[in-house]
Amino acid sequence: MDEFIERFGQTTWLPFSVISARVLLATLLGAVVGAEREWRNRPAGLRTHILVCVATAVIAILAIEITHLHVFDGQEVAIDPLRLIEATTAGVAFLAAGIIFVSKGEVQGLTTGAGMWLAGAIGLAVGLGFWQIASLATVLALIVLGVLQLVQVGKKD
Repeated sequence: MDEFIERFGQTTWLPFSVISARVLLATLLGAVVGAEREWRNRPAGLRTHILVCVATAVIAILAIEITHLHVFDGQEVAIDPLRLIEATTAGVAFLAAGIIFVSKGEVQGLTTGAGMWLAGAIGLAVGLGFWQIASLATVLALIVLGVLQLVQVGKKD
């Protein structure tokens, strides 16, 4: 039983307080982007953007943690960050593509799909510890989604 308990959980390489802060920040930044979509009553609003952002942050954190697992002691473990980005991008793109549709001859949902894709990138950035990049991307998203909406009078996103 002791062996089961010992092997059931893993101690983390990153302090759990750092992991918690990163996941909570991903939640907040995803909520900021999603709130704008929710406010405009678009598909994939607050909850979806939060979940995408948190999921990608957790994937990034897990990638860091996996490289530091004790089972790899004495072995050189290399992580290819491009594979992490590719896999996450493909997964989020699959979800975002489901948001895009044609109605009455007009394409709708492109901006929301792009917002979900950005939420994934923000989550990756936060999960890897690049909170400054994630914060800047969130501010720019608000500018693009909010301020630039005023420029596009009469167009749907």
